[in-house]
Amino acid sequence: MQELVGSLAAFLTTVAFVPQAYKIYKTNQTKDLSLSLFLIFSSGVFMWLIYGIMIKDFPIMIANTITLFLSLYILYKKISIDKIEKSI
Repeated sequence: MQELVGSLAAFLTTVAFVPQAYKIYKTNQTKDLSLSLFLIFSSGVFMWLIYGIMIKDFPIMIANTITLFLSLYILYKKISIDKIEKSI
């Protein structure tokens, strides 16, 4: 039961970023996103990934690798779009 709950939690928190990443991909807009939130969040997810590697927990490693990828994509788009908008 513990593993089921943990796996479901990992799945839901990972999938939660898919709609945001998809919306950014389709609209190319990030003006309402907080840069500091995604910087802090990405750092936290990276630390969870390191933790998962240290304790050799495959579900933690997979979930946080995917979440980190989505979060870094959003962060990259936020920084690059803000840079373009400031130069206009």
